[in-house]
Amino acid sequence: MIIRLLAALWLASLSAAPSAAQDLPPDGATVSDTAVGRRFDAPVNTLPVSDKWWWSDDWYDRGLLDVPVNHQVMERQVSYLNKSDGTEVPAVLFRPQTQGAYPAVLFQHGRRGLDDIIKRLARRMAARGFVVLAPDVYAARFIEQRPIEHLEETESDVNAGVDFLLAQPDVSTTRACLYSHTRGGYYTLKVAVKFGRQNGAVVCYVSFYPHWQDPAAPEPMQVYRYAAEIDNLEVPTMVFIGEYEQYQRRRSIETAVRFMKQAGKDVKLVIYPGVGRGFDFRPPNVRTFADDLATKDSNLRAATFMHTHLEKWLKN
Repeated sequence: MIIRLLAALWLASLSAAPSAAQDLPPDGATVSDTAVGRRFDAPVNTLPVSDKWWWSDDWYDRGLLDVPVNHQVMERQVSYLNKSDGTEVPAVLFRPQTQGAYPAVLFQHGRRGLDDIIKRLARRMAARGFVVLAPDVYAARFIEQRPIEHLEETESDVNAGVDFLLAQPDVSTTRACLYSHTRGGYYTLKVAVKFGRQNGAVVCYVSFYPHWQDPAAPEPMQVYRYAAEIDNLEVPTMVFIGEYEQYQRRRSIETAVRFMKQAGKDVKLVIYPGVGRGFDFRPPNVRTFADDLATKDSNLRAATFMHTHLEKWLKN
């Protein structure tokens, strides 16, 4: 009986304990802009309408939906030189088929590499009206897919891609936004902070479930800390994760966002309910309706975010 009583008390304490997303910064702001994942669209939602950043009176009262920009996309194989050590970096350049110039976005793949599945992520953003450069830093260094180790030289390969992208004649902006997923989020963080591009060439940062820690850092750093560069990330930032993201990844992201908000940074964290890791590239045989909803919503929100921050940097 004593053992059962202790077990019951322990379970009750777990259910009463707040989650990491409910742990509020001193100023009272929530870590995530959806507070806790389930509150995004829970069956009973008691948030005041003023706090529902995704709310639309135009839709609810008048039935008007935002119409996305859609373009057929063309792509071509390109390469550029990393002048720091002479490495040639292969890449794919995606852009709308419609003639004209479009804002610049650099997409960085993660640990999976730049295979046909991941190319879809860059192609989907180009369909929203961007020129998207997707460097293949693993092919440049003859690295197999899904490496455990992190080769520091690859960081400068990504950085060199910013200059190549902005030099393209069909790019309409003098600045670029960084767009990434998984380990690509660490690469683009390095580009912004380590290489100092956020002070000139880079005006915003978007990442999906990023690895916000040095892949070579020891296990306690992976679980309990985030990359120190995040404290110096100054550009507007938007991050997307699923409610069922891996614990160690979600913890570092939420902790980093908490400190960014305390420092007054422009950062938004969106947690989609009912989805887990890789919701935007899971294959059809395991894909759910929630995956599709989260993918389409995040694609449109990311595109709007990047267009907003790039429109002031149009070439004369």
